[in-house]
Amino acid sequence: MSETPRTPGAEDRLVAAAPRPHRPARPRGTPVTARRRVVSLVAYAVRLASRLAALSLALHGVFTAFRANPANGWYQLVESLASGLSLGLADLFQLADPRWTTLVNDGLAALVWLVAGSALAGLVRRTAP
Repeated sequence: MSETPRTPGAEDRLVAAAPRPHRPARPRGTPVTARRRVVSLVAYAVRLASRLAALSLALHGVFTAFRANPANGWYQLVESLASGLSLGLADLFQLADPRWTTLVNDGLAALVWLVAGSALAGLVRRTAP
């Protein structure tokens, strides 16, 4: 019974694992230029401005429909913003209740702001090379 000779510490050695295949780097595409950054910033500003306009119109409609206190500072601020942003739609519909008239007309103006702002931001973004 002959045993194969063992070298001391052979059982302590780790077996090297098979090397992992190399994963190629992700393609970067075109580098981001300064012009592209400016165009993205302008598109973001257009989208933000249109959403803020729509928000102020929607708040005015809700404040009016639920009979908010006209002497409140927030109501006065939102009312002054909404009067300038109504796009001539403040008197488009004449309903029996003036509260619902304001809600419908301001809601329609808010939708116009959202659609126009998104369309304009898309056009601005397309100008980037």
